[in-house]
Amino acid sequence: MYKLTTRICIASFLLLFASQIHAQSLDPIKAQMVKDWERAKDYTIEYLNTMPADKYSFKATDSIRSFAQQMLHLATANVFLMSNATTDKIPAGFSFQLEQRTSAQTKDSVVYFVTTSYDFARNAVKNSDVSKWQDVKKVFNRYDETVYAIMNKTFEHQTHHRGQTTIYIRLVGIKPPNERLF
Repeated sequence: MYKLTTRICIASFLLLFASQIHAQSLDPIKAQMVKDWERAKDYTIEYLNTMPADKYSFKATDSIRSFAQQMLHLATANVFLMSNATTDKIPAGFSFQLEQRTSAQTKDSVVYFVTTSYDFARNAVKNSDVSKWQDVKKVFNRYDETVYAIMNKTFEHQTHHRGQTTIYIRLVGIKPPNERLF
């Protein structure tokens, strides 16, 4: 019985130790993800500042979102997807109807919501426990994804919508910001 107990204790210790080693090996990935969210925030703010305030309601065609609505959609997704990954508390003022709120579509309001969403996403990553990144969560009551995948998909989503606004800036006759890959 003593040998069995000793073996169980040793096995438990080794599993715990291996788990710690695995979590520590993800720390550089976590640091890079935080750095990428900071870069994305700065890049998106550059987009927000490039578009004149009186053009925030601009639409390339009537059937699509305005520049302000695209950016508010980006902000809403940053918050709601990352809160799904981490269970962090959603900042005040965010809702799925944010992009439809006329009062939210001014430049000052859009800048507030977008910067708040980037801070939320960056802090969600920064404060996350990497040992839980392999945990699976349900997204949109439909998709089973790991916490890590949800974080990556959130980043992909904001990149997609910021990229869509490039054409809005060009159509109002302004050169969009240069790429910020690093």
